[in-house]
Amino acid sequence: MTKRRVVVTGIGAVTPLGNDAETIWKKIQEGISGVGILTRLNPDDYPAKVVAEVKDFNVEEFIDKKDARKMDRFTHYAVAASLMAVKDAGLEINDDNSHRVGVWIGSGIGGMETFENQFETFLNKGYRRVSPFFVPMMIPDMAAGQVSITLGARGFNSCTVTACATGTNSIGDAFKVIQRGAADVMVTGGSEAPISRMAMAGFCANKALSTNPDPETASRPFDLNRDGFVMGEGAGIVVLEELEHALARGAKIYAEIVGYAATGDAYHITAPAPGGEGGARAMKMAIEDAELKPEDIGYINAHGTSTDYNDKFETLAIKEVFGEHAYKLAVSSTKSMTGHLLGAAGGVEAIFTVLTLRDSVLPPTINLQTPDPECDLDYVPNVARKQAVQAALSNSLGFGGHNATIVFRKYE
Repeated sequence: MTKRRVVVTGIGAVTPLGNDAETIWKKIQEGISGVGILTRLNPDDYPAKVVAEVKDFNVEEFIDKKDARKMDRFTHYAVAASLMAVKDAGLEINDDNSHRVGVWIGSGIGGMETFENQFETFLNKGYRRVSPFFVPMMIPDMAAGQVSITLGARGFNSCTVTACATGTNSIGDAFKVIQRGAADVMVTGGSEAPISRMAMAGFCANKALSTNPDPETASRPFDLNRDGFVMGEGAGIVVLEELEHALARGAKIYAEIVGYAATGDAYHITAPAPGGEGGARAMKMAIEDAELKPEDIGYINAHGTSTDYNDKFETLAIKEVFGEHAYKLAVSSTKSMTGHLLGAAGGVEAIFTVLTLRDSVLPPTINLQTPDPECDLDYVPNVARKQAVQAALSNSLGFGGHNATIVFRKYE
């Protein structure tokens, strides 16, 4: 069976760097950080004082105030980013095509903030005072559900929950839905609002977060002195579209998505498999799915969390897959600027990857001051680089041993 070609025709994002994709991308190219001191909570309650918060976001620009009260913040971000992506794609969803437009949006932890607030209400006031919207606000699939309702998209609808691999798995699975003919358009990505009391407590307890109090240096992937990731929040959404469908309506095309793979480590609940074995298999399989060779890849948007194991093992995985070419391609972690958006990371980083192809600009890894001898690739340190790339991939790796890779190339 001939595979249907799939292209990216729209992008939308809400991140600590801004509330629209082009503003965010401009700051990425300038090496600007969205990391700052924790303000949503009392920083004195946690050893991690630094986070990457969404700023100046007004949900009422996208959603009626009454409806917004029935949604958790992760759903606010998802609906806003999806509306921006569909507008950017110039896509009209109507009775004629709505059954062929689907939604696949995931979240790593869903409505954690809602859960905390409603549990407190339950403890203090009893079950009768718990909101009737508690469950539909909390469950991770409600971002996809509310986006579907808001857009009137009646096609394939799903939600992925694979921790920090969620956004990439969502986009990859949505790509396959179109490729096999089950939809013509998919609105897809990830959303997360994890800067909440229990999420911060949990990640601090397992010592995953950076305790560096300096916002300027806390998120430093591949640096010798890295000490954990910086929690971020937001959403990244792309519109994927079957090529002929996009051409027929004169849509602009950012890039073509050509490969996807997902693997499991079957090793440990939080630590990656030795040598990044599972991530290496995901990259190999995704490149094969794209019908490309490793040397065709010019750029990798790395998972690059700024944790000891991830950065070291992802580097080893890249070397395993690419051999000598590993030292010729560019690798960077945009988490150095956005923080780690957990389930939304893959969605946001997919946007950065397609914009890298569009603009021939490699985003930098900022705060890379002290090279780690075990991380010895070209991480585009500190300053963006003008360089044409024909094909690029984006990696996401999650707790539970989830590994996901998507491959994009310039549309021809």
